[in-house]
Amino acid sequence: MRTTQLRQADLNLLVVFTVLAEERNVTRAAARLLLSQPAVSRAFQRLRDMFHDDLLIRGASGYEPTPKGQRLLHELESTLPRLDRLLSGVDFDPTTEEASFRIAATDHAAHVVCPVLSRTVLPSARKVSFNFVPLHDAQFEAAEKGRIDLLLVADDGTAPAHFASEVIFEVDFVCVVAKESPFKGALTLKQYLAADHIGINIVGGIQTIPEKRLSAIGAKRHCPMVVPFHTTAMRSLIGTNLVATVPRSIARLEASNPAVRIVKAPAPLGTFKYLMAWHPRMKTDAAHIWLRSTIRQVGEAMSSKRS
Repeated sequence: MRTTQLRQADLNLLVVFTVLAEERNVTRAAARLLLSQPAVSRAFQRLRDMFHDDLLIRGASGYEPTPKGQRLLHELESTLPRLDRLLSGVDFDPTTEEASFRIAATDHAAHVVCPVLSRTVLPSARKVSFNFVPLHDAQFEAAEKGRIDLLLVADDGTAPAHFASEVIFEVDFVCVVAKESPFKGALTLKQYLAADHIGINIVGGIQTIPEKRLSAIGAKRHCPMVVPFHTTAMRSLIGTNLVATVPRSIARLEASNPAVRIVKAPAPLGTFKYLMAWHPRMKTDAAHIWLRSTIRQVGEAMSSKRS
């Protein structure tokens, strides 16, 4: 991190600038800051020298920001509350503080989490944004480097041992087949292994949970096609004898489609847990604590619907 200019700066001057920009008047700014008017004027001049810009200029109704002053004010609106929170140890307030979270997730996790966030969180957390990106092999490395804040992943053993994690919900597998498929209410393990499958590329080119469950009993399925999304797999099997193994919550998307049928999966596939995982350095960050609490509530809501 380069801090050459920061080491030479007095951060208290930024507080003076923010108040002066809000009040647009030295007298009112001095009263808020509990400083004398000359002290505010001197601080403001030091700010101008530091940024090599007027920052604020007198207008008909008080001080107005220059373009550089406007950019600085925009940055400080989010930076100063975060610094103040770090110093005070108070909780993150999504109604007043800005935060942008980058979350890596499968389409299954996004299908479960995103609708709830958009309906129940965003309306009140007006300054918070969520950027969901597809899960892939390098996302844990991205989290190591601070480019990802949170990962929503199946509990398949791929998360690094030093990462923190928490179970957010549990789901079971079902099989989706075409209406014309010979498979009716349920698939036996023998039928499952004899069938051709559409796999979903979760991590490393495989659908991790089914492959590991089958490997544990010395079995392997044949996947002549692998696609990146569960929904693509279900749509691609229409008119074929292919089988897609998907979480029940995803299969419900096609429940009303007359061209497909949802059948019971073989017992060895069982249920699996979904985790939120994060780098340990985020443990005490107030905004990240709020994020984890929010995702946890989504998981709890989903679990209560299943019970």
